Amino acid sequence: MEKYGMHLLVLSHVYMVAELKRRCAKQVGEHVTEESVVDVLQLSRLCDAPDLYLKCVKLLDERFMKVERTEGWQFLQHHDPQLELDILSLLDQNDNRKKRLMKRKKQEKVYMQLSEAMECIEHICTEGCTNVGPYDVELRKGREPCTKFGDTCQGMQALIQHFATCTMRNSGGCMRCKRMWQLFRLHSSVCHHHDSCKVPLCRQIELKRQQEKKKDDGRWRLLVRKVASAKAMSSLFLSNTNCEINKF
Repeated sequence: MEKYGMHLLVLSHVYMVAELKRRCAKQVGEHVTEESVVDVLQLSRLCDAPDLYLKCVKLLDERFMKVERTEGWQFLQHHDPQLELDILSLLDQNDNRKKRLMKRKKQEKVYMQLSEAMECIEHICTEGCTNVGPYDVELRKGREPCTKFGDTCQGMQALIQHFATCTMRNSGGCMRCKRMWQLFRLHSSVCHHHDSCKVPLCRQIELKRQQEKKKDDGRWRLLVRKVASAKAMSSLFLSNTNCEINKF
C-alpha cells in the first residue's frame, strides 16, 4: 500500500472497487507530505476522493510556506495556473472563514461578559454584597469577598459607588459614569420586571423611553438581543448544572 497506494487509488476508482478506494484514500492521506501534497490534491480531484482532498487542503493551509518552495508547487505554477488559482482562492476563503470565526468568538465573549455584568448588578441591588446593597439590606462588616461573580462584582461595586458620588456626572464629563449609565440602560432593556426591579433607574429609563416613544437604533437592539440570549443560555446552563448536582 505504501508503494502502490496512489496507483491502486486510480485503479479502484476506474473499476469502482469502493472498499479498496476507501482504504487507498485513507492510506495515501496518512503519508501525504509537503512534497507530495500537490500531486495528491490533483489525484483526489480526479478520483473523487473528498476526504483525501480535505486532508490535502488542510495541510496546504497549515504549511503553505513550505509547500510553495517545493518542486511540485513550482511545476504547478508553470503548467497548471488554473489549479494554482483555485488553491489560492480556497486558502483565502479558509483564511477569511477563520477571521470571521475569531471575530464571532470575540463578540460572543463580550456578550457573555455583559450578561454576567447584568446578573452581577441584579445580585448587588437585590441581595447586597460586600460594600454595596439595597437600602433594606444590612451589609455585614467583614463579609467574605463575593465568590459568585469574583472580580466582576468588586469592579461593579466600585463603579456603582463612584456613580453615586461623582460630581462630574451631571456635566457629562465622566467616562466611568457614562459606562455605568450604559449598563443601567442595558439592564433596563433586558429586564422584564420594571415595576418590582430594585436596580436603580430601571423603571425610570423604561418610562422615559415609552414617553418619548423613541426607538432604539439597530445596533443597540442587536446588542440587547445578544445579551438577553447570552443571559438565557447562562441561566439554562446553571439550571442544568444544579439538576446534575442534585442527582448526586
